[in-house]
Amino acid sequence: MKNLQVMPSLRASRGRCDVTRANCALVLAAKAGQVKGNVHPYGTTMTAFDTIRADFQLLDEWEDRYRYLIELGRGLDTLPEAEKTDANKVRGCASQVWLATDVQSQPDGPRLVIRGDSDAHIVKGLIAVLLSLVNERKAEAILAIDAHDAFAKLGLAEHLTPQRSNGFASMVSRVRKDAEAALAQSA
Repeated sequence: MKNLQVMPSLRASRGRCDVTRANCALVLAAKAGQVKGNVHPYGTTMTAFDTIRADFQLLDEWEDRYRYLIELGRGLDTLPEAEKTDANKVRGCASQVWLATDVQSQPDGPRLVIRGDSDAHIVKGLIAVLLSLVNERKAEAILAIDAHDAFAKLGLAEHLTPQRSNGFASMVSRVRKDAEAALAQSA
């Protein structure tokens, strides 16, 4: 049984990124029991942020990077309407963004399971990037992550509109507040 911890690398196909075929192959392998590990909401074993960064570096054109970001977002499950509440809505985003956080009590501290959705394709991809950093981690670990630095390592800040960059900052702030609240409740 293979133990895949990261999404398969991007394959260039006629100058365009081809993420879907790689994702489908991994999902089918997971369903067949050939892959062990946690399956991430966008259809792969939890993608390490470093893999996303490496995949971004393989793509020369920003148009391809945008496509990859959109592909990451397309794989996210749609949040049920019942979870698209005012309490889950992220303030400070130009698009509609919802983050639903479940806190799991663990002996070593609370762990956050986060699901997200947006009405904008690129923003949904940004949610997928954020989840690659923080989902299913202990609250303390989430607070130690510098998501803004990770965002900068992708080079997205200079290629996204200021509204989308501010929206990402609002999502990061929301996740950090949820982690802080989980820690306070467990104390």
